[in-house]
Amino acid sequence: MKRKTKYYSLAKILEMDAHYNIIFGERSNGKTYSILKYGLEQYVKTGRTFAYIRRWEEDLTGNKGAKVYAALIDNNEIYKITGEWCTVVYRSRAFYLARYDEEDPTKIISSDTPFGYALSISAAEHYKSIAYPTVSTILFDEFITRKYYLNDEFIEFTNLLSTIIRDRDDVKIFMCGNTVNRYANPYFAEMGLTHAKDMTPGKIDVYTYGESNLRVAVEHTAPTEGGKASDVYFTFNNPKLNMITSGVWEIALYPHCPRQYLPKDVRFTYFILFEKELLQCEVIALDDGVSFTYIHRKTSDLKYPDVDLIYSPDYDPRPNWHRRLVNGKQQEDRILSQYFQNEKVYYQDNEIGEIVNAYIKWCTTTPYVRT
Repeated sequence: MKRKTKYYSLAKILEMDAHYNIIFGERSNGKTYSILKYGLEQYVKTGRTFAYIRRWEEDLTGNKGAKVYAALIDNNEIYKITGEWCTVVYRSRAFYLARYDEEDPTKIISSDTPFGYALSISAAEHYKSIAYPTVSTILFDEFITRKYYLNDEFIEFTNLLSTIIRDRDDVKIFMCGNTVNRYANPYFAEMGLTHAKDMTPGKIDVYTYGESNLRVAVEHTAPTEGGKASDVYFTFNNPKLNMITSGVWEIALYPHCPRQYLPKDVRFTYFILFEKELLQCEVIALDDGVSFTYIHRKTSDLKYPDVDLIYSPDYDPRPNWHRRLVNGKQQEDRILSQYFQNEKVYYQDNEIGEIVNAYIKWCTTTPYVRT
């Protein structure tokens, strides 16, 4: 018997009446589908168009762009909403409503004007001379990534929004993503979404900003009611798969401490402070010649912040504060980075591994500030 599944609905977050609507959760639970449907409904009701944004230009080329509305087409949503058109044609980075010619079913007839546009952050410079006065709904799809964000991505994204919005205040912005990586997210940091990475599924938070009228609604979607039929394929005992079936943050498996050690075996201690997470890192050297670094939570404040070696992306003029452990330019950085390069690093738990992994990725991808 086919299970009854209730997919994600925009109803609750739309009640928040926010300028930005940030939605994240399990994969394939209907987030993008519901926003695409909403944008088309707004077009039919008001004539106002839709903008679909991705990070990379290659995400919008050829079949990738053409498949954006595939699920709505397959479910006959296009006809249900428009009453006239049944499919979507994608050309020149724009979406057109279309139908099949009754006399020649192999021929497609499309509308004269697009109802939506496709844009990428990586190519934002190319859009600055183009006007989008009819766009009232914007979707940035897959704004969370486990790979790499663009340099100054938040600034590039807001510049693109400025190009689209211009001098208007009637545009609703959606940003949706899967729970693949809660750390090193420039949007959580730059938008001041201090609790986003710790939200429980099913919760909505609304952020306001001083005297401004700006409202940002953030929703960590609840698990799909009834579960998805496909969940049966992903019930292995691997925490990275929980994101697919329940919407909890994806987390990898990291090596835990391989040996018992005594206080005398701790030869050096340093700290990592990343996204308000404070970690204690110990260089362990055992009597049999085994050496590694072990990283665990520090549950108390730094005792000697003016003396201890501290790694943090934050700028601090004190000589004991370094920004980059990997790719650093000082002698201590080069020595400690060897443990990471030689895979001699162990973690208290997988969550600690995720934090360090995000920090190391920051070290290796963030360009130096040239003076």
